[in-house]
Amino acid sequence: MNNRLTATSLLLSLCLLSACASTGNFIDTPNVTLRNVEVTDLDFSRQTFLLGFDVTNPNGFPLPIRSVSYGVELDGHRFASGSTKGSFTVPASGDAEFAISVELDLLKTAPQLLYLVRDGLKRDIPYELKGQLGLDIPLTEPVRFTSNGEIRLQAVSQQALKLP
Repeated sequence: MNNRLTATSLLLSLCLLSACASTGNFIDTPNVTLRNVEVTDLDFSRQTFLLGFDVTNPNGFPLPIRSVSYGVELDGHRFASGSTKGSFTVPASGDAEFAISVELDLLKTAPQLLYLVRDGLKRDIPYELKGQLGLDIPLTEPVRFTSNGEIRLQAVSQQALKLP
């Protein structure tokens, strides 16, 4: 009888651990949106952008974020992607912001994006955001997110724009 109780306890413990290992069982997906894209430097050899993101946590507990992987498309064109290590916490049922600086060479990688950036300073352009948040919670998988909307690019200063 004692062996049977031990085996049942062990089986129950393993089931609970496997349930906790999947984020879908106890973590609701946070909402991540692209808040703004700032043009900090724009010339023919190098373009620097600051991508600002908002995160809304629907969970009743804080989400400690240890890494972010992202991909941003503007008007159907791949604009920027990458991953970054960082440490911030989204409060329980609350919001947080984070920003990522991106350097590109639009003339080499995607010349059509250069025109899109110039147009994006004058009009709203559609975006699609996909990625995942690496959580600093034991036994959790990264949480995937997607969002889309429209955004207008912002220039930090007119000196940042060195194109005709």
